[in-house]
Amino acid sequence: MAETKPNLYDLDLAGLETLVETLGESRYRAKQIWAWLYKQLASEISQMTSLSKALRTKLEERARLAVPAVIAAQESIDGETRKDLLSMADGEQVEVVLMRYIDRKTACVSTQIGCAVGCQFCATGQMGFRRNLTSGEIVAQVLHLERELQAQQQRLTNVVFMGMGEPFLNYDNTLAAIYRLMHPDGLQMGQRRITVSTAGVVPGIRRFTAEDIQVNLAVSLHAATDEVRSALMPINKRYGLDNLFKAVQEYIEKTNRQVTFEWVLIDGVNDTPEQASALAARIAGMLAHVNLIALNPTDGYPGQPSSPERTTAFATILEHKHIPHTLRLRRGTDISAGCGQLRSQTRTQVRPRAVR
Repeated sequence: MAETKPNLYDLDLAGLETLVETLGESRYRAKQIWAWLYKQLASEISQMTSLSKALRTKLEERARLAVPAVIAAQESIDGETRKDLLSMADGEQVEVVLMRYIDRKTACVSTQIGCAVGCQFCATGQMGFRRNLTSGEIVAQVLHLERELQAQQQRLTNVVFMGMGEPFLNYDNTLAAIYRLMHPDGLQMGQRRITVSTAGVVPGIRRFTAEDIQVNLAVSLHAATDEVRSALMPINKRYGLDNLFKAVQEYIEKTNRQVTFEWVLIDGVNDTPEQASALAARIAGMLAHVNLIALNPTDGYPGQPSSPERTTAFATILEHKHIPHTLRLRRGTDISAGCGQLRSQTRTQVRPRAVR
């Protein structure tokens, strides 16, 4: 039988207030529960000891706390990247990644189970679309990593919506999760420490532009001509580059925020001088930055990472044309840290490296 009790993580504070009132309790109890969820990071209702035993019993009867279970985990040899495969209440699986840097700790979270966008080089795209995650299931991924870090006297500093799925095809739940992460009585995540990445869903970018928030926008670009991009990313056939760049420019003008363009370098495909020049022409004068990332190979795509020589040549063209860019270090390649890879390995019964 499907679970019908509401997941506390799916409720905003007003929703919690409504719930406690249906239990015959005062509204202020909702703030106590909220604090247990997002400050004390309770993983069970029974841990909320500032609530009376009677209230905890009623809460357990009428609601649930859907903390995902870890069913597989991997940690990179250098200890800087950790990936967990989490099981949702219905048994579906999502991936969450923790990236440790000198000055920050970043969670990379998923918004969907699978993905309908179908980027050729992406393991998540290769598995197809299963369903959207609820706002609570998105938030629970962040809380999962925050519990681990707090046990080490550390805190998450950044959240990026760059895991499995397309955030703007699950817009309402993604935005609800963002607001929950930013709540001043909860995790208090700074707006500018949150980044949403899209494959180029133009209506979603425009909705995002209209939000009164300073959350960062990243665009998975990967090609600067429609021919090459449509071959790599079928979504480009619906939202071509002219349309995409118009929407991105509107976001920049409204928010005055720099946009990041993600570019996975694929040998002989999008690492050519022609693509570098086309990219430079597209973003010249924009408030934008390019992240160059080596391809993380997957079994479902024959492409290979660009050679060091081709990578350097591509970056040199951007440099000469005064395009701000960064060559990102490849993280987690020894643990298949690309989105969807751990889930695919587990489904095909490939044994993951144990967490040390």
